[in-house]
Amino acid sequence: MRHSPYEGLDARAYWRTGVAQAHIAQAPEMDLYRPKFKIRASDRVFTAGSCFAQHIARNMRKWGMSVIDREPAPLGLPPERHSDYGYGLYSARHGNIYTTRQFLQLTQEACGRFAPKNWIWERDGRFFDALRPSVDPNGLESPDLVKRSRQTHLKKFRQALGEASLVVFTLGLTETWEDIESGTVFPTAPGTIAGRYDPDRIRFLNLTHKDVLQDFLETRRLIKRFNPSVRFLLTVSPVPLTATASGRHVMVASSYSKSVLRGVVGQLTDAYSDIDYFPSYEIITAPSARGFFYAPNMRDVLPEAVETVMKTFLAAHGDTILQPENRECAAGSGQTSDDIRCEELLLEAFAQ
Repeated sequence: MRHSPYEGLDARAYWRTGVAQAHIAQAPEMDLYRPKFKIRASDRVFTAGSCFAQHIARNMRKWGMSVIDREPAPLGLPPERHSDYGYGLYSARHGNIYTTRQFLQLTQEACGRFAPKNWIWERDGRFFDALRPSVDPNGLESPDLVKRSRQTHLKKFRQALGEASLVVFTLGLTETWEDIESGTVFPTAPGTIAGRYDPDRIRFLNLTHKDVLQDFLETRRLIKRFNPSVRFLLTVSPVPLTATASGRHVMVASSYSKSVLRGVVGQLTDAYSDIDYFPSYEIITAPSARGFFYAPNMRDVLPEAVETVMKTFLAAHGDTILQPENRECAAGSGQTSDDIRCEELLLEAFAQ
């Protein structure tokens, strides 16, 4: 008979044996992740989210997994320029989706249930889709071209979600910018890539736990209406905020954002059998890593970190997702932070 409910638990349940006496570089052997459901080579994977999600999508493709790409690059665009125009980053050409509100509104729009407002921004006579401002870095010649491009994108986005058996989504931020009139949210503030900041039209919005939870549940509900068997694998980005408009110190603001997102993901995972969580956030931010997984700027995630994260994923799913010919190439990402497209980094230019 046990004298305490803490007596005789696995080593992973105690800080001393689970963390202090382990090294996070051995994360694949640390029993950090026990999947709720198996992911298989036959799965059709839809990927989206913040900048860190690009690492996941690229590694899955490298392993030979069936990662959906409904908006491939046009013929004639050199491969080294694909990511400059938003191609090959995710399953559709939407760029980074930093918040659950952004993901929800994109899904609603693709389903004909939401119409964004004031979403075409101008810079130097060129026009940008403010809902994915980085996919055409030089803008387009007219608002009409922007509208036509977006209609094509929405169709492809809906198709990608409809054929997915697994949605992998990385939650990145709680801070966003909102059109006051319509509630439309944008991935970047006006004036960062295009547009002009007008405080009478645009306001800062910092999503709460309740907001994030409701946003994701509504997104899940909409997707399941036309793809009822889809499952969700959620992660939280370990990349801290580049800047904050909250009035808090950026370190405090970043802690708030990640805490809210991690709390919501934990609640979702506990409540729904079709939602699971993969602990990439914990692997990279672990105290035992002692900052080893970050570049000197203490923000960019190093390739060694991505490799450790993906090896941990493989330790749980490798037998079912890797074909024999892909097993040798599974180790090592071959990526640097320079490979990742992240509009948020542009905010560094405003630092004094």
